[in-house]
Amino acid sequence: MRHEVRFSGFGGQGIILSAVILGRAAALYDNKYAVQTQVYGPEARGGASMSAVIIDDEPILFPKVRSPDIYIIMSQQGYEKYGKNPRDNSIMLLDTGLVHDRPSCRWVGIPATLSAKQDLGREIVANIIMLGALTTATTVISGNALEKAILDSVPKGTEDLNIRAMKRGQELGMEKGSS
Repeated sequence: MRHEVRFSGFGGQGIILSAVILGRAAALYDNKYAVQTQVYGPEARGGASMSAVIIDDEPILFPKVRSPDIYIIMSQQGYEKYGKNPRDNSIMLLDTGLVHDRPSCRWVGIPATLSAKQDLGREIVANIIMLGALTTATTVISGNALEKAILDSVPKGTEDLNIRAMKRGQELGMEKGSS
């Protein structure tokens, strides 16, 4: 099954790393095809940034996300620029502490930044919390594949923190909070 996933937030939140990890999890550990793209430029300096991943059971012939069915939105500016008009059958994971608008599609509120700060003491792992929530709020990738991809991708010495962030995200993704 094909999924088009769009990540958005502000520069410094790990939006591009999140997409790289998701693509790696799908391609290397869930035996799917994956293509990852990103937007660079002034976005890297704190403005809205975006990255995207296509995951499919079949080879991917065109690498651009045209109609996302899954969104991971981590800032209000990212929502306004990249999440305003989702398809009705999309699902959107929102960082509820940073995104104030609510979409017309199904959504799940994840207090990722708040949880990263309060529960784990490191705001920088909010993106990993969102990835963990993605595995329990959708079936796009397995938790096992995500864990392996995280361990492949994060800096040495931060593995334990990042796995704890992923597991916290999985807990938050299972909790009610969708509309």
